[in-house]
Amino acid sequence: MTKTEWLGRIDSVIAGGPYTDAWESLCQYSPPNWYADAKFGIFIHWGVYAVPAFGNEWYPRFMYLRGTPEYEHHIKNWGPHKQFGYKDFIPLFTGKQFDPHAWMSLIKDSGAKYVMPVAEHHDGFAMYDCGFSEWNAVKMGPKRDVIGELQKAARDAGIVFAVSYHRAEQCWFFNGGRDYACDVTDPAWAGFYGRQQDGGLVDNIDISHDIHSVPPSPEHCADWLVRLCELVDRYQPRIVWLDWWIHNMAWKPWLRKFAAYYYNSARQSGYEAAINYKYHAFAYGSAVFDVERGQLAGIRPSLWQTDTAAGLDSWGYTTANRFKKPLDLICSLVDIVSKNGVMLLNIGPRADGSITGEDAVILRAIGQWLRDNGEGIYDTRPWHWFGEGPTLFEEGAFRDMEQVCFTSRDFRFTYKAGTLYAFVMKYPQDGKTVIPSLKKGTGSHGTGDFHIASARILGHDRELALTRDNAALTITVKGTINTEYPVGFALRLE
Repeated sequence: MTKTEWLGRIDSVIAGGPYTDAWESLCQYSPPNWYADAKFGIFIHWGVYAVPAFGNEWYPRFMYLRGTPEYEHHIKNWGPHKQFGYKDFIPLFTGKQFDPHAWMSLIKDSGAKYVMPVAEHHDGFAMYDCGFSEWNAVKMGPKRDVIGELQKAARDAGIVFAVSYHRAEQCWFFNGGRDYACDVTDPAWAGFYGRQQDGGLVDNIDISHDIHSVPPSPEHCADWLVRLCELVDRYQPRIVWLDWWIHNMAWKPWLRKFAAYYYNSARQSGYEAAINYKYHAFAYGSAVFDVERGQLAGIRPSLWQTDTAAGLDSWGYTTANRFKKPLDLICSLVDIVSKNGVMLLNIGPRADGSITGEDAVILRAIGQWLRDNGEGIYDTRPWHWFGEGPTLFEEGAFRDMEQVCFTSRDFRFTYKAGTLYAFVMKYPQDGKTVIPSLKKGTGSHGTGDFHIASARILGHDRELALTRDNAALTITVKGTINTEYPVGFALRLE
């Protein structure tokens, strides 16, 4: 279909309901139960940016901005931009070791319940069979339908399939190349780079977070919409993740159209779908809120998600990337789940399609912990309060570089079917866990008293002794436990 025909189809599907492209209608949406049950997913940033493997996945932008380390690195290693531009990395993006079933095997080992590869990043190179551009992985680079192969492998592994889509930012992502002779302004490559407008950094000022900054053109928005609707029709992802710039006010009518089309199409096809958004791009209650590299301070009534990365410096593969410790990620996962959230953890494969050893070690460590403690994570819902203790995560995005050191006085709670799960975030050396907020009698949270019928420890074969008085619930474990990870207790309530 042409873009005009697609726009007509989109309007027809919206007209068929039940959702219309109005917030009043879209706010009737509820996130799927499978999503709230999943708790843990894997994000995958794999694209052409893995070839230079320098800086981060924004290399294609910064390589054109004079004065940046990427600009200097590019000239030194690849030559002047007019001779070797970003497009020239595509033939080097071969993916010779890309094995979607091996990826899914590792993801299965991690304990993740859904997987989300990037379908198209800001660079505009589609990792799927896009009908609106020849600049895609089927026709260039690996010459494989990466998204299609991952969809099939995920289905075979019993993992829910999702995608992220970042094309909204493509219209200004390469605009640093407008200032001098290079391939960005060469008409021969207009099909890839397009018309680059103002946006992102202007005079070294970041305007991309200003909702009233330079808007995208209606042509770019319409192109974004038809490409995205084609993507969801072709691969039927259960989640579509959208990056931050869609909070620009010019995107609002297009976001409503996409949401109505996607929700209606999913219902007609018999599956439940979700959209991820940041900041205030969508009306509260119309999609699932996402916090990038950060967390919330307390329980959010509606489901939310953190997207973070195993790598500290880049979402995509780079040779100098540093990595987080499994301990920090597991503690973050427990904290997020206690607040009605879900963790989406990113890995960045190499250009050849192989997964780094660091990513693999992290995923397997999380998987081992979840095999022991997943009962208190999967399918749970928040308790009356998320936890207690002196150590808290500061609320907001881009805070996961700050290491949080929990103590044996820090606890996080989850709940499922009559069982309260209490996680001590750092296991006490004396084996005695003291939880003041679960004391006998009406607590400060005003929920009234409850009776603990039985208790057991997750992942360890140990006997427990419980005492509960007006000061605290005390759980004493018989025998030593040597672990740096959170330890969970299942408290059966009556």
